[in-house]
Amino acid sequence: MEFSTQTTASLHQIKTAALAVGVFADGILSPAADIIDHASNGALRDVLKTEFKAKANTHLVLRNLPGVAAIRVILVGLGKQDAYNAAAHAGGEFVFANYCVGANLAEGVSTLAAIDCSNSTLRARTRATAMATGRAMYQYNLTLGKQDRPAPPKLKKISVWIARTQATEAQTGLREGQAIANGMNLTRLLGDLPPNICTPTYLGNTAKKLAKEFKSLKAEVLNTKEIEALKMGSFLSVARGSYEPPVFIVLKHTPTGAKPAQKNRKAPIVLVGKGITFDAGGISLKPAANMDEMKYDMCGAASVLGTLRAVAELDLDREVIALIPSCENLPSGRANKPGDVVTSMSGKTIEILNTDAEGRLVLCDALTYAERFKPAAVIDIATLTGACVVALGHINTGLFSKDDALAESLLQAGRDTCDTAWRMPLDDAYQEQLRSNFADIANIGGPPAGAVTAACFLSRFTDSYPWAHLDIAGTAWRSGKDKGASGRPVPLLVQYLLGQSS
Repeated sequence: MEFSTQTTASLHQIKTAALAVGVFADGILSPAADIIDHASNGALRDVLKTEFKAKANTHLVLRNLPGVAAIRVILVGLGKQDAYNAAAHAGGEFVFANYCVGANLAEGVSTLAAIDCSNSTLRARTRATAMATGRAMYQYNLTLGKQDRPAPPKLKKISVWIARTQATEAQTGLREGQAIANGMNLTRLLGDLPPNICTPTYLGNTAKKLAKEFKSLKAEVLNTKEIEALKMGSFLSVARGSYEPPVFIVLKHTPTGAKPAQKNRKAPIVLVGKGITFDAGGISLKPAANMDEMKYDMCGAASVLGTLRAVAELDLDREVIALIPSCENLPSGRANKPGDVVTSMSGKTIEILNTDAEGRLVLCDALTYAERFKPAAVIDIATLTGACVVALGHINTGLFSKDDALAESLLQAGRDTCDTAWRMPLDDAYQEQLRSNFADIANIGGPPAGAVTAACFLSRFTDSYPWAHLDIAGTAWRSGKDKGASGRPVPLLVQYLLGQSS
């Protein structure tokens, strides 16, 4: 996919298969739409008075307008002008890109990034252009029969119309957005793959392939014996119930220009992704309805791999390390039982009261492993609790952290990319719910504040560094007729890392 800038001032003379211009629901034309309206003797205003209401996320196609070289002018509804913001812009770009894909067009020109909106820069808007295009281009077809596979999109190029003096800023945003989109689509693909294909071994091989593709990445995939040598008893206890062997993935990004002994080198940022490639709940078996969606329980791992892909494509000037404990959680004669006590890598003992609270059992050992890197910050990403879905629905990712600066940086990154999060409480008073009579800590704290007590559990293993937990159970995938992985929170994570690079 190619992205470029179109800086000619003669908008009506641009020859393209599709030209997107923005219009507002209160009858106001964007500057680009006004140019096209004048060139076509008021055709746009006539349409706004009659058939097109310009509501957000709607469009109308006008063909062969007099005085306009573009074959199609796509009026993109942006809602009311006083409510126009970055999210509305991103929605408009997706409407246009989705139209181009659906109409089998090879190229198009968007003028939407040239429209100013609140709390946004041109760089952020062109980033959103490339991200929206990547989202529209995604197709899942790997397990479809040849006769059912859709033809791949023909769209090859999207140009952004802006002033010549803004070209450098726009190109920066397009480059960042394309890398984020590529990372999101890797995340979506891994999530959408069936669990008999996307196994822990498959995730390990994906990390190795990324390391071959990008010079800045180095992958290490630890096997069962190596995990045992690390004394990750909590993680391994979850893996016992499955015939699929567990893996512990370490994927490191080192900027290509960095020297190993470079002075004043910043401490790395560590991302930890939950990689349960199928979660049946173990002995605490889940209900059968919708259990197929538990293939998405590795979306934390998938988002970390997608983020590292984007980081490597951008060759970010900051060391980033991904840690992924991956296994299946199945019932068997070898599986964890409620009442079992296991010993984590940290030495803390854990009473397993519910085997379906397994994500925290694999993450806690990875959080202990992260200490060896003396990180500047550690962020774990996990489809951890249904309680977070109850609390926040499918709009915001749950964010837990006692580090105010880290939490605010992540929240702002989410706002900047329309990949929003909401900060949840992490008060010490909740820790009492995790008290056990038979171990140092219980793995659940009961129904009240389930997402909070899950984060409290993880916090017990993070004393050595600034830490944040992202619960993506409500945002990692969509259910229903549009079932599929969302690619979140790759935009949030990449934007945060961009802010932390030199």
